Amino acid sequence: MTLENISQNKVYQGWHKQYSHHSSSLQCDMQFAIFLPPNARQGEPVPVLYWLSGLTCSDQNFMQKAGAFRKAAELGIAIVAMDTSPRGEQVADDDNYDLGQGAGFYLNATQAPWAEHYRMYDYVTQELPKLIEANFPVSSRKAIAGHSMGGHGALSIGLKNPQQYCSISAFSPIVNPMQCPWGQKAFSAYLGHDIETWKPYDSCELIKQTDCQLPILVDQGDADNFLLEQLHTDTLVEAAKNYPGEINIRMQAGYDHSYFFISSFIEEHLAFHGQYLNT
Repeated sequence: MTLENISQNKVYQGWHKQYSHHSSSLQCDMQFAIFLPPNARQGEPVPVLYWLSGLTCSDQNFMQKAGAFRKAAELGIAIVAMDTSPRGEQVADDDNYDLGQGAGFYLNATQAPWAEHYRMYDYVTQELPKLIEANFPVSSRKAIAGHSMGGHGALSIGLKNPQQYCSISAFSPIVNPMQCPWGQKAFSAYLGHDIETWKPYDSCELIKQTDCQLPILVDQGDADNFLLEQLHTDTLVEAAKNYPGEINIRMQAGYDHSYFFISSFIEEHLAFHGQYLNT
């Protein structure tokens, strides 16, 4: 598979690089960004944190706003940030920001016109890791994290694939999409109206019945204007009472839904993942 290097920037003695490639899962051209810490070199592969962003975001929001590079360089962790949906003129879209391009919800769509391209679950769990491991000095040790819609993706993907990851974290995640307007709109369009097909993508449903024991860290701001209607953190707290692994759900006073929040705690999340990735 051909990778095209779009840009590169030296940062904290490592490198931020952006690439494009043709995705067989999504049947379109895609972009991703990777941060390689200074110790990443052939013969000395480093572990990877995969970052999933939220609605309307691309592969660049986290890389430019989160302030993650200093700590990632210190810990020797690579970071991969992908786009949030398939893109292109041939890809189905919607006029609303919470459906279509920029709003892939990290699932495999089954309904027309979305099913042809909207297979972000396969892209995240299969295609992109294989591409990264084949082309960069990284190991197969992976963690997964995300924000908002990406927090939904990180939790649901990690809970379903505990053999692939070492740890999971999320900022302001949509934890119960079956019961919130964003999730109901997206799931109805992408998956149809049979709610049984929604459950494999709902973290609250998954965590009640999972045998996953991966460590999980969730941070949520109590001043988040989406908290009550869309995010339902309290539902995850209740659902996780019998989770067999370590889970820490923290409510952070005064913080909102923005990257100001993420940048305030990203080093703690990187340290959390580092203790498992570097074991």
